Amino acid sequence: MAVVWYPGHMHKAQKQIKEVMPQVDLVIEVMDARIPFSSENPVVKSMRGPRPCIKVLNKSDLADPAVTAEWLRYFSQQGGVKAIALTTTRKGEARKILGLCREMVSLRAQRGEPIRTMIMGIPNVGKSTLINALAGRAIAKVGDEPAVTKQQQRITLGNGIVLSDTPGILWPRMQDENSGYRLAVTGAIKNAAITFEDIAIFAGEFLLRHYPEPLMARYKLSELPTSAMALLEAIGHKRGCLRPGAVVDLHKVSEILLKELRAGKLGGVSLETPAIFEVIASDSDL
Repeated sequence: MAVVWYPGHMHKAQKQIKEVMPQVDLVIEVMDARIPFSSENPVVKSMRGPRPCIKVLNKSDLADPAVTAEWLRYFSQQGGVKAIALTTTRKGEARKILGLCREMVSLRAQRGEPIRTMIMGIPNVGKSTLINALAGRAIAKVGDEPAVTKQQQRITLGNGIVLSDTPGILWPRMQDENSGYRLAVTGAIKNAAITFEDIAIFAGEFLLRHYPEPLMARYKLSELPTSAMALLEAIGHKRGCLRPGAVVDLHKVSEILLKELRAGKLGGVSLETPAIFEVIASDSDL
């Protein structure tokens, strides 16, 4: 699925980031722990250059813990990169990032110079919530819809660390066509830019293959459906999403499946692994 939602403010933000980047010592990239590959913006890597980077796998409480551990090992093998899994709703957890900043830019810390950081990430990965947790107060506007932050701001965090916030930015073209679906499943793309039924079918197919037991338990299914459409039909009947004539309302049941998946009602679900990332990367080099 091609992502067509690329508002004008994102283009402007990308230009502003390039202008500020020379004054940045370290980049904090926030990703969704459920989709680290799809939520890792390739624009960030090209713009940060040789600067060290902390990759934050946020919303880890919604992801599969075993898969998250694989991603942490994967990213930590990259030069100049430290990876950490967080749930920003857990008080104090985000403060670990401040210690990593001082560790990775130790010379400036030793000289008593401010460590200039920039936080980046695609829309709706929890960047604003993380900023508020780091600052210990409500600074960044938080919302359930993507693209809440529209302009840059500079924040003093204490401990000699200064943070530049940036709007969430997408990128015009994706390496993997399924990344668009994964982004939509997790809510990184505005609902108005997608078709609920298409995204729910993609999610249903994935869940049937990789998380059949949580799926059956959540929707009290006596047997596993053989297709995503059959799954939506079954959920529709269980939840009473019926039109006259006992016809399942696919839009309504699609909303239910996506809303509950995003909220973690099916338990920890990860939509991609490092193995998938490596296959896609190798294919792109051919």
